Amino acid sequence: MRIGDAAAAAGTTPRALRLYEQRGVLPPPRRTRTGQREYGPREVARIRLVRQLLALGLTIEDVARCADRLDLLEGDTLPPYGSPGCSGGSGVVQHRIAALDAEIARLTDLRDRLASAVAERPGTDQSRSQA
Repeated sequence: MRIGDAAAAAGTTPRALRLYEQRGVLPPPRRTRTGQREYGPREVARIRLVRQLLALGLTIEDVARCADRLDLLEGDTLPPYGSPGCSGGSGVVQHRIAALDAEIARLTDLRDRLASAVAERPGTDQSRSQA
């Protein structure tokens, strides 16, 4: 199938597929004699898996770091925790979780400081600041 059909089957756009290929997340697909990209069911499954990983908060760079192990995963669904793939030796998932935890801590601190600053102002309605 051509790039538009593959993108539609995976729930994305042709532009995203080109980006994934450019960033090393997808290997270059087969080409027709006229140079058009051709995708099969295996490639569509990989695209769906990439989209799942991105939806979970990994970046394209994270997925690219473990792209060589994506074929170890079965089908187009994520494996149980501890299975081969991106959760393996590279620590990509653990690194992303640590980054998310740090960002949550930063945002929580920022929210607390803002709420405190608003609460200290005379004449503010504290019930509204806690919403």
